[in-house]
Parts: sequence; C-alpha cells; structure tokens
Amino acid sequence: MLVDLLDRTLELPLQSEIITQPYVDFLAHQYELSHNGAFGLEHWLRTLINGRMLVEKTGADIAVVEHFSMLHDIKRQDEHRDIEHGARAADFANSLAGDWIHLDHSQMLKLDEAIRFHSMGRLSRDITIQVCWDSNGLDLGRLGNKPDPSYLGTRIARDPSFINEAMHRSKRRFVNYDFRG
Repeated sequence: MLVDLLDRTLELPLQSEIITQPYVDFLAHQYELSHNGAFGLEHWLRTLINGRMLVEKTGADIAVVEHFSMLHDIKRQDEHRDIEHGARAADFANSLAGDWIHLDHSQMLKLDEAIRFHSMGRLSRDITIQVCWDSNGLDLGRLGNKPDPSYLGTRIARDPSFINEAMHRSKRRFVNYDFRG
C-alpha cells in the first residue's frame, strides 16, 4: 500500500527566485475554483515541472516560463469552456508587475502573450512562448487526453518518450489528500 501511494504521488518542485512559498500562497488564494479540479494548483505545479524540463533543453526564459506556469489558469471561472480565462489571467499578471512579478518589458510582453493565448491551439516562433504552451499542453493527461504532437512546437515536447513521461506525471498528484472541506 505504501509503495502504491509513493508511485501515485509526485515530488513537489523546488522553490526558485520566482517560485517562493509566499508567491504560491498568494496565487492559491486568488484562485476561485477548487484546487481539486483539473486547473488548480497541482496542474500549475506539473506545468512548472514540464516547463523547467523544456527550458533545460531549449534555453527559453525560465522566469517567464515559471510565472506562466503559475498564472495561466488562475482566472478560470469554471472547469469547462471558459474562453476568456486567458485574457483575464494575462490582465491579472500585468497587474502584478512590479509587485510579485519583476520582469523587463520584453519579458512581460512574452508572458502576456503566452498567458493570453495559451488555450487557442497556436504555435509560436518565440521559443519562450512556445515552451510555455508546450508545458501546459503536456499536462493534458489529467483530462484523459494524450498530447497531440501537432500542437506542440518544440522538438523535445514532440518526442514520444517525453510525451509518455508527461502523461504519466499528469495522472499523479503531489499529495494523497482531497482538499474539499
């Protein structure tokens, strides 16, 4: 039973200059839906793991990717078809500039575009924006869907073994606990 529990849980990502406990706590409290749903904190953290792995292989901007992972779904209003959530999340991210987010103008433009259009099925020529989108797309297993390589823009994200690892990760949780209360 303990072995099964360990196989089902993921190790929490390490903190960084961007991902700090106060930042995670602040963002978790801003999210209006249940963190037990498909788009809550555990999805954000798996997106962070995917993003960090992709950054290692592509050289994308880690600061933009880390912020994206935590912010892209933060303003969802429902678990289903919420086509405006990206725009709301991008506006929210812009409101945090200078306070929780310390990026230069170019980085903020990339973060805005990555968040605003992350659910539109686009590909980007900008490696940082594409890594953001791929890091999110690789977590589709949580919804019962396998990532489609034609929607992934980086070579590493399209690699079948990378997709399989992401699928396995997307079906696991960080804790074996239901937060409904």
